[in-house]
Amino acid sequence: MDKFDKLSGVAAPMPITNVDTDMIIPKQFLKTIKRTGLGVNLFDEMRYKDDGSEVEDFVLNQPAYRDAKILVAGDNFGCGSSREHAPWALMDFGIRCIISTSFADIFYNNCFQNGILPIVLPKADVDKLMDDAERGSNAVVSIDLEAQEIKGPDGGTITFEIDAFRKHCMLNGLDAIGLTMQQAEAIDSFEGKDKAARSWV
Repeated sequence: MDKFDKLSGVAAPMPITNVDTDMIIPKQFLKTIKRTGLGVNLFDEMRYKDDGSEVEDFVLNQPAYRDAKILVAGDNFGCGSSREHAPWALMDFGIRCIISTSFADIFYNNCFQNGILPIVLPKADVDKLMDDAERGSNAVVSIDLEAQEIKGPDGGTITFEIDAFRKHCMLNGLDAIGLTMQQAEAIDSFEGKDKAARSWV
């Protein structure tokens, strides 16, 4: 998993409440087990018309937000089914951070396991960042995970809370497999001793 330390990029505003995982990546795109290639279908039913052409006024189709790295979202983002393809699609598109007042629990956990930083803030702070994000290509927001700070386009600073263990994992690029592999030497030692003690296994 890629490390997350500092991020600076355009923030796209999505002031929609209860964005569920089927809106993020519709069910017909769940056949793959690859983490790449899903970005083109992110928010598919909102981004494209029935003929496959783009919906021009959808935020991520607008020139200013095509390369957005941050999403400022409405309340209860990522609700619905537990599909891990949702953070895969966001990551593949280029979104590395989502800011909202609340997230569905499973989606929130899946973000951390896939290198996306979900930040929970009070409504007043989200509203301010949503307003900042409306500036289009000037909506550059900077996030410092170590300092737990967000800087808006006008230089204002917002602090955020994050669990210390999750912060450690993000800063060091550790998912569940990475955490396990930190104990590789101890695991190898145990397996060697166990094989000697129980050679019939």
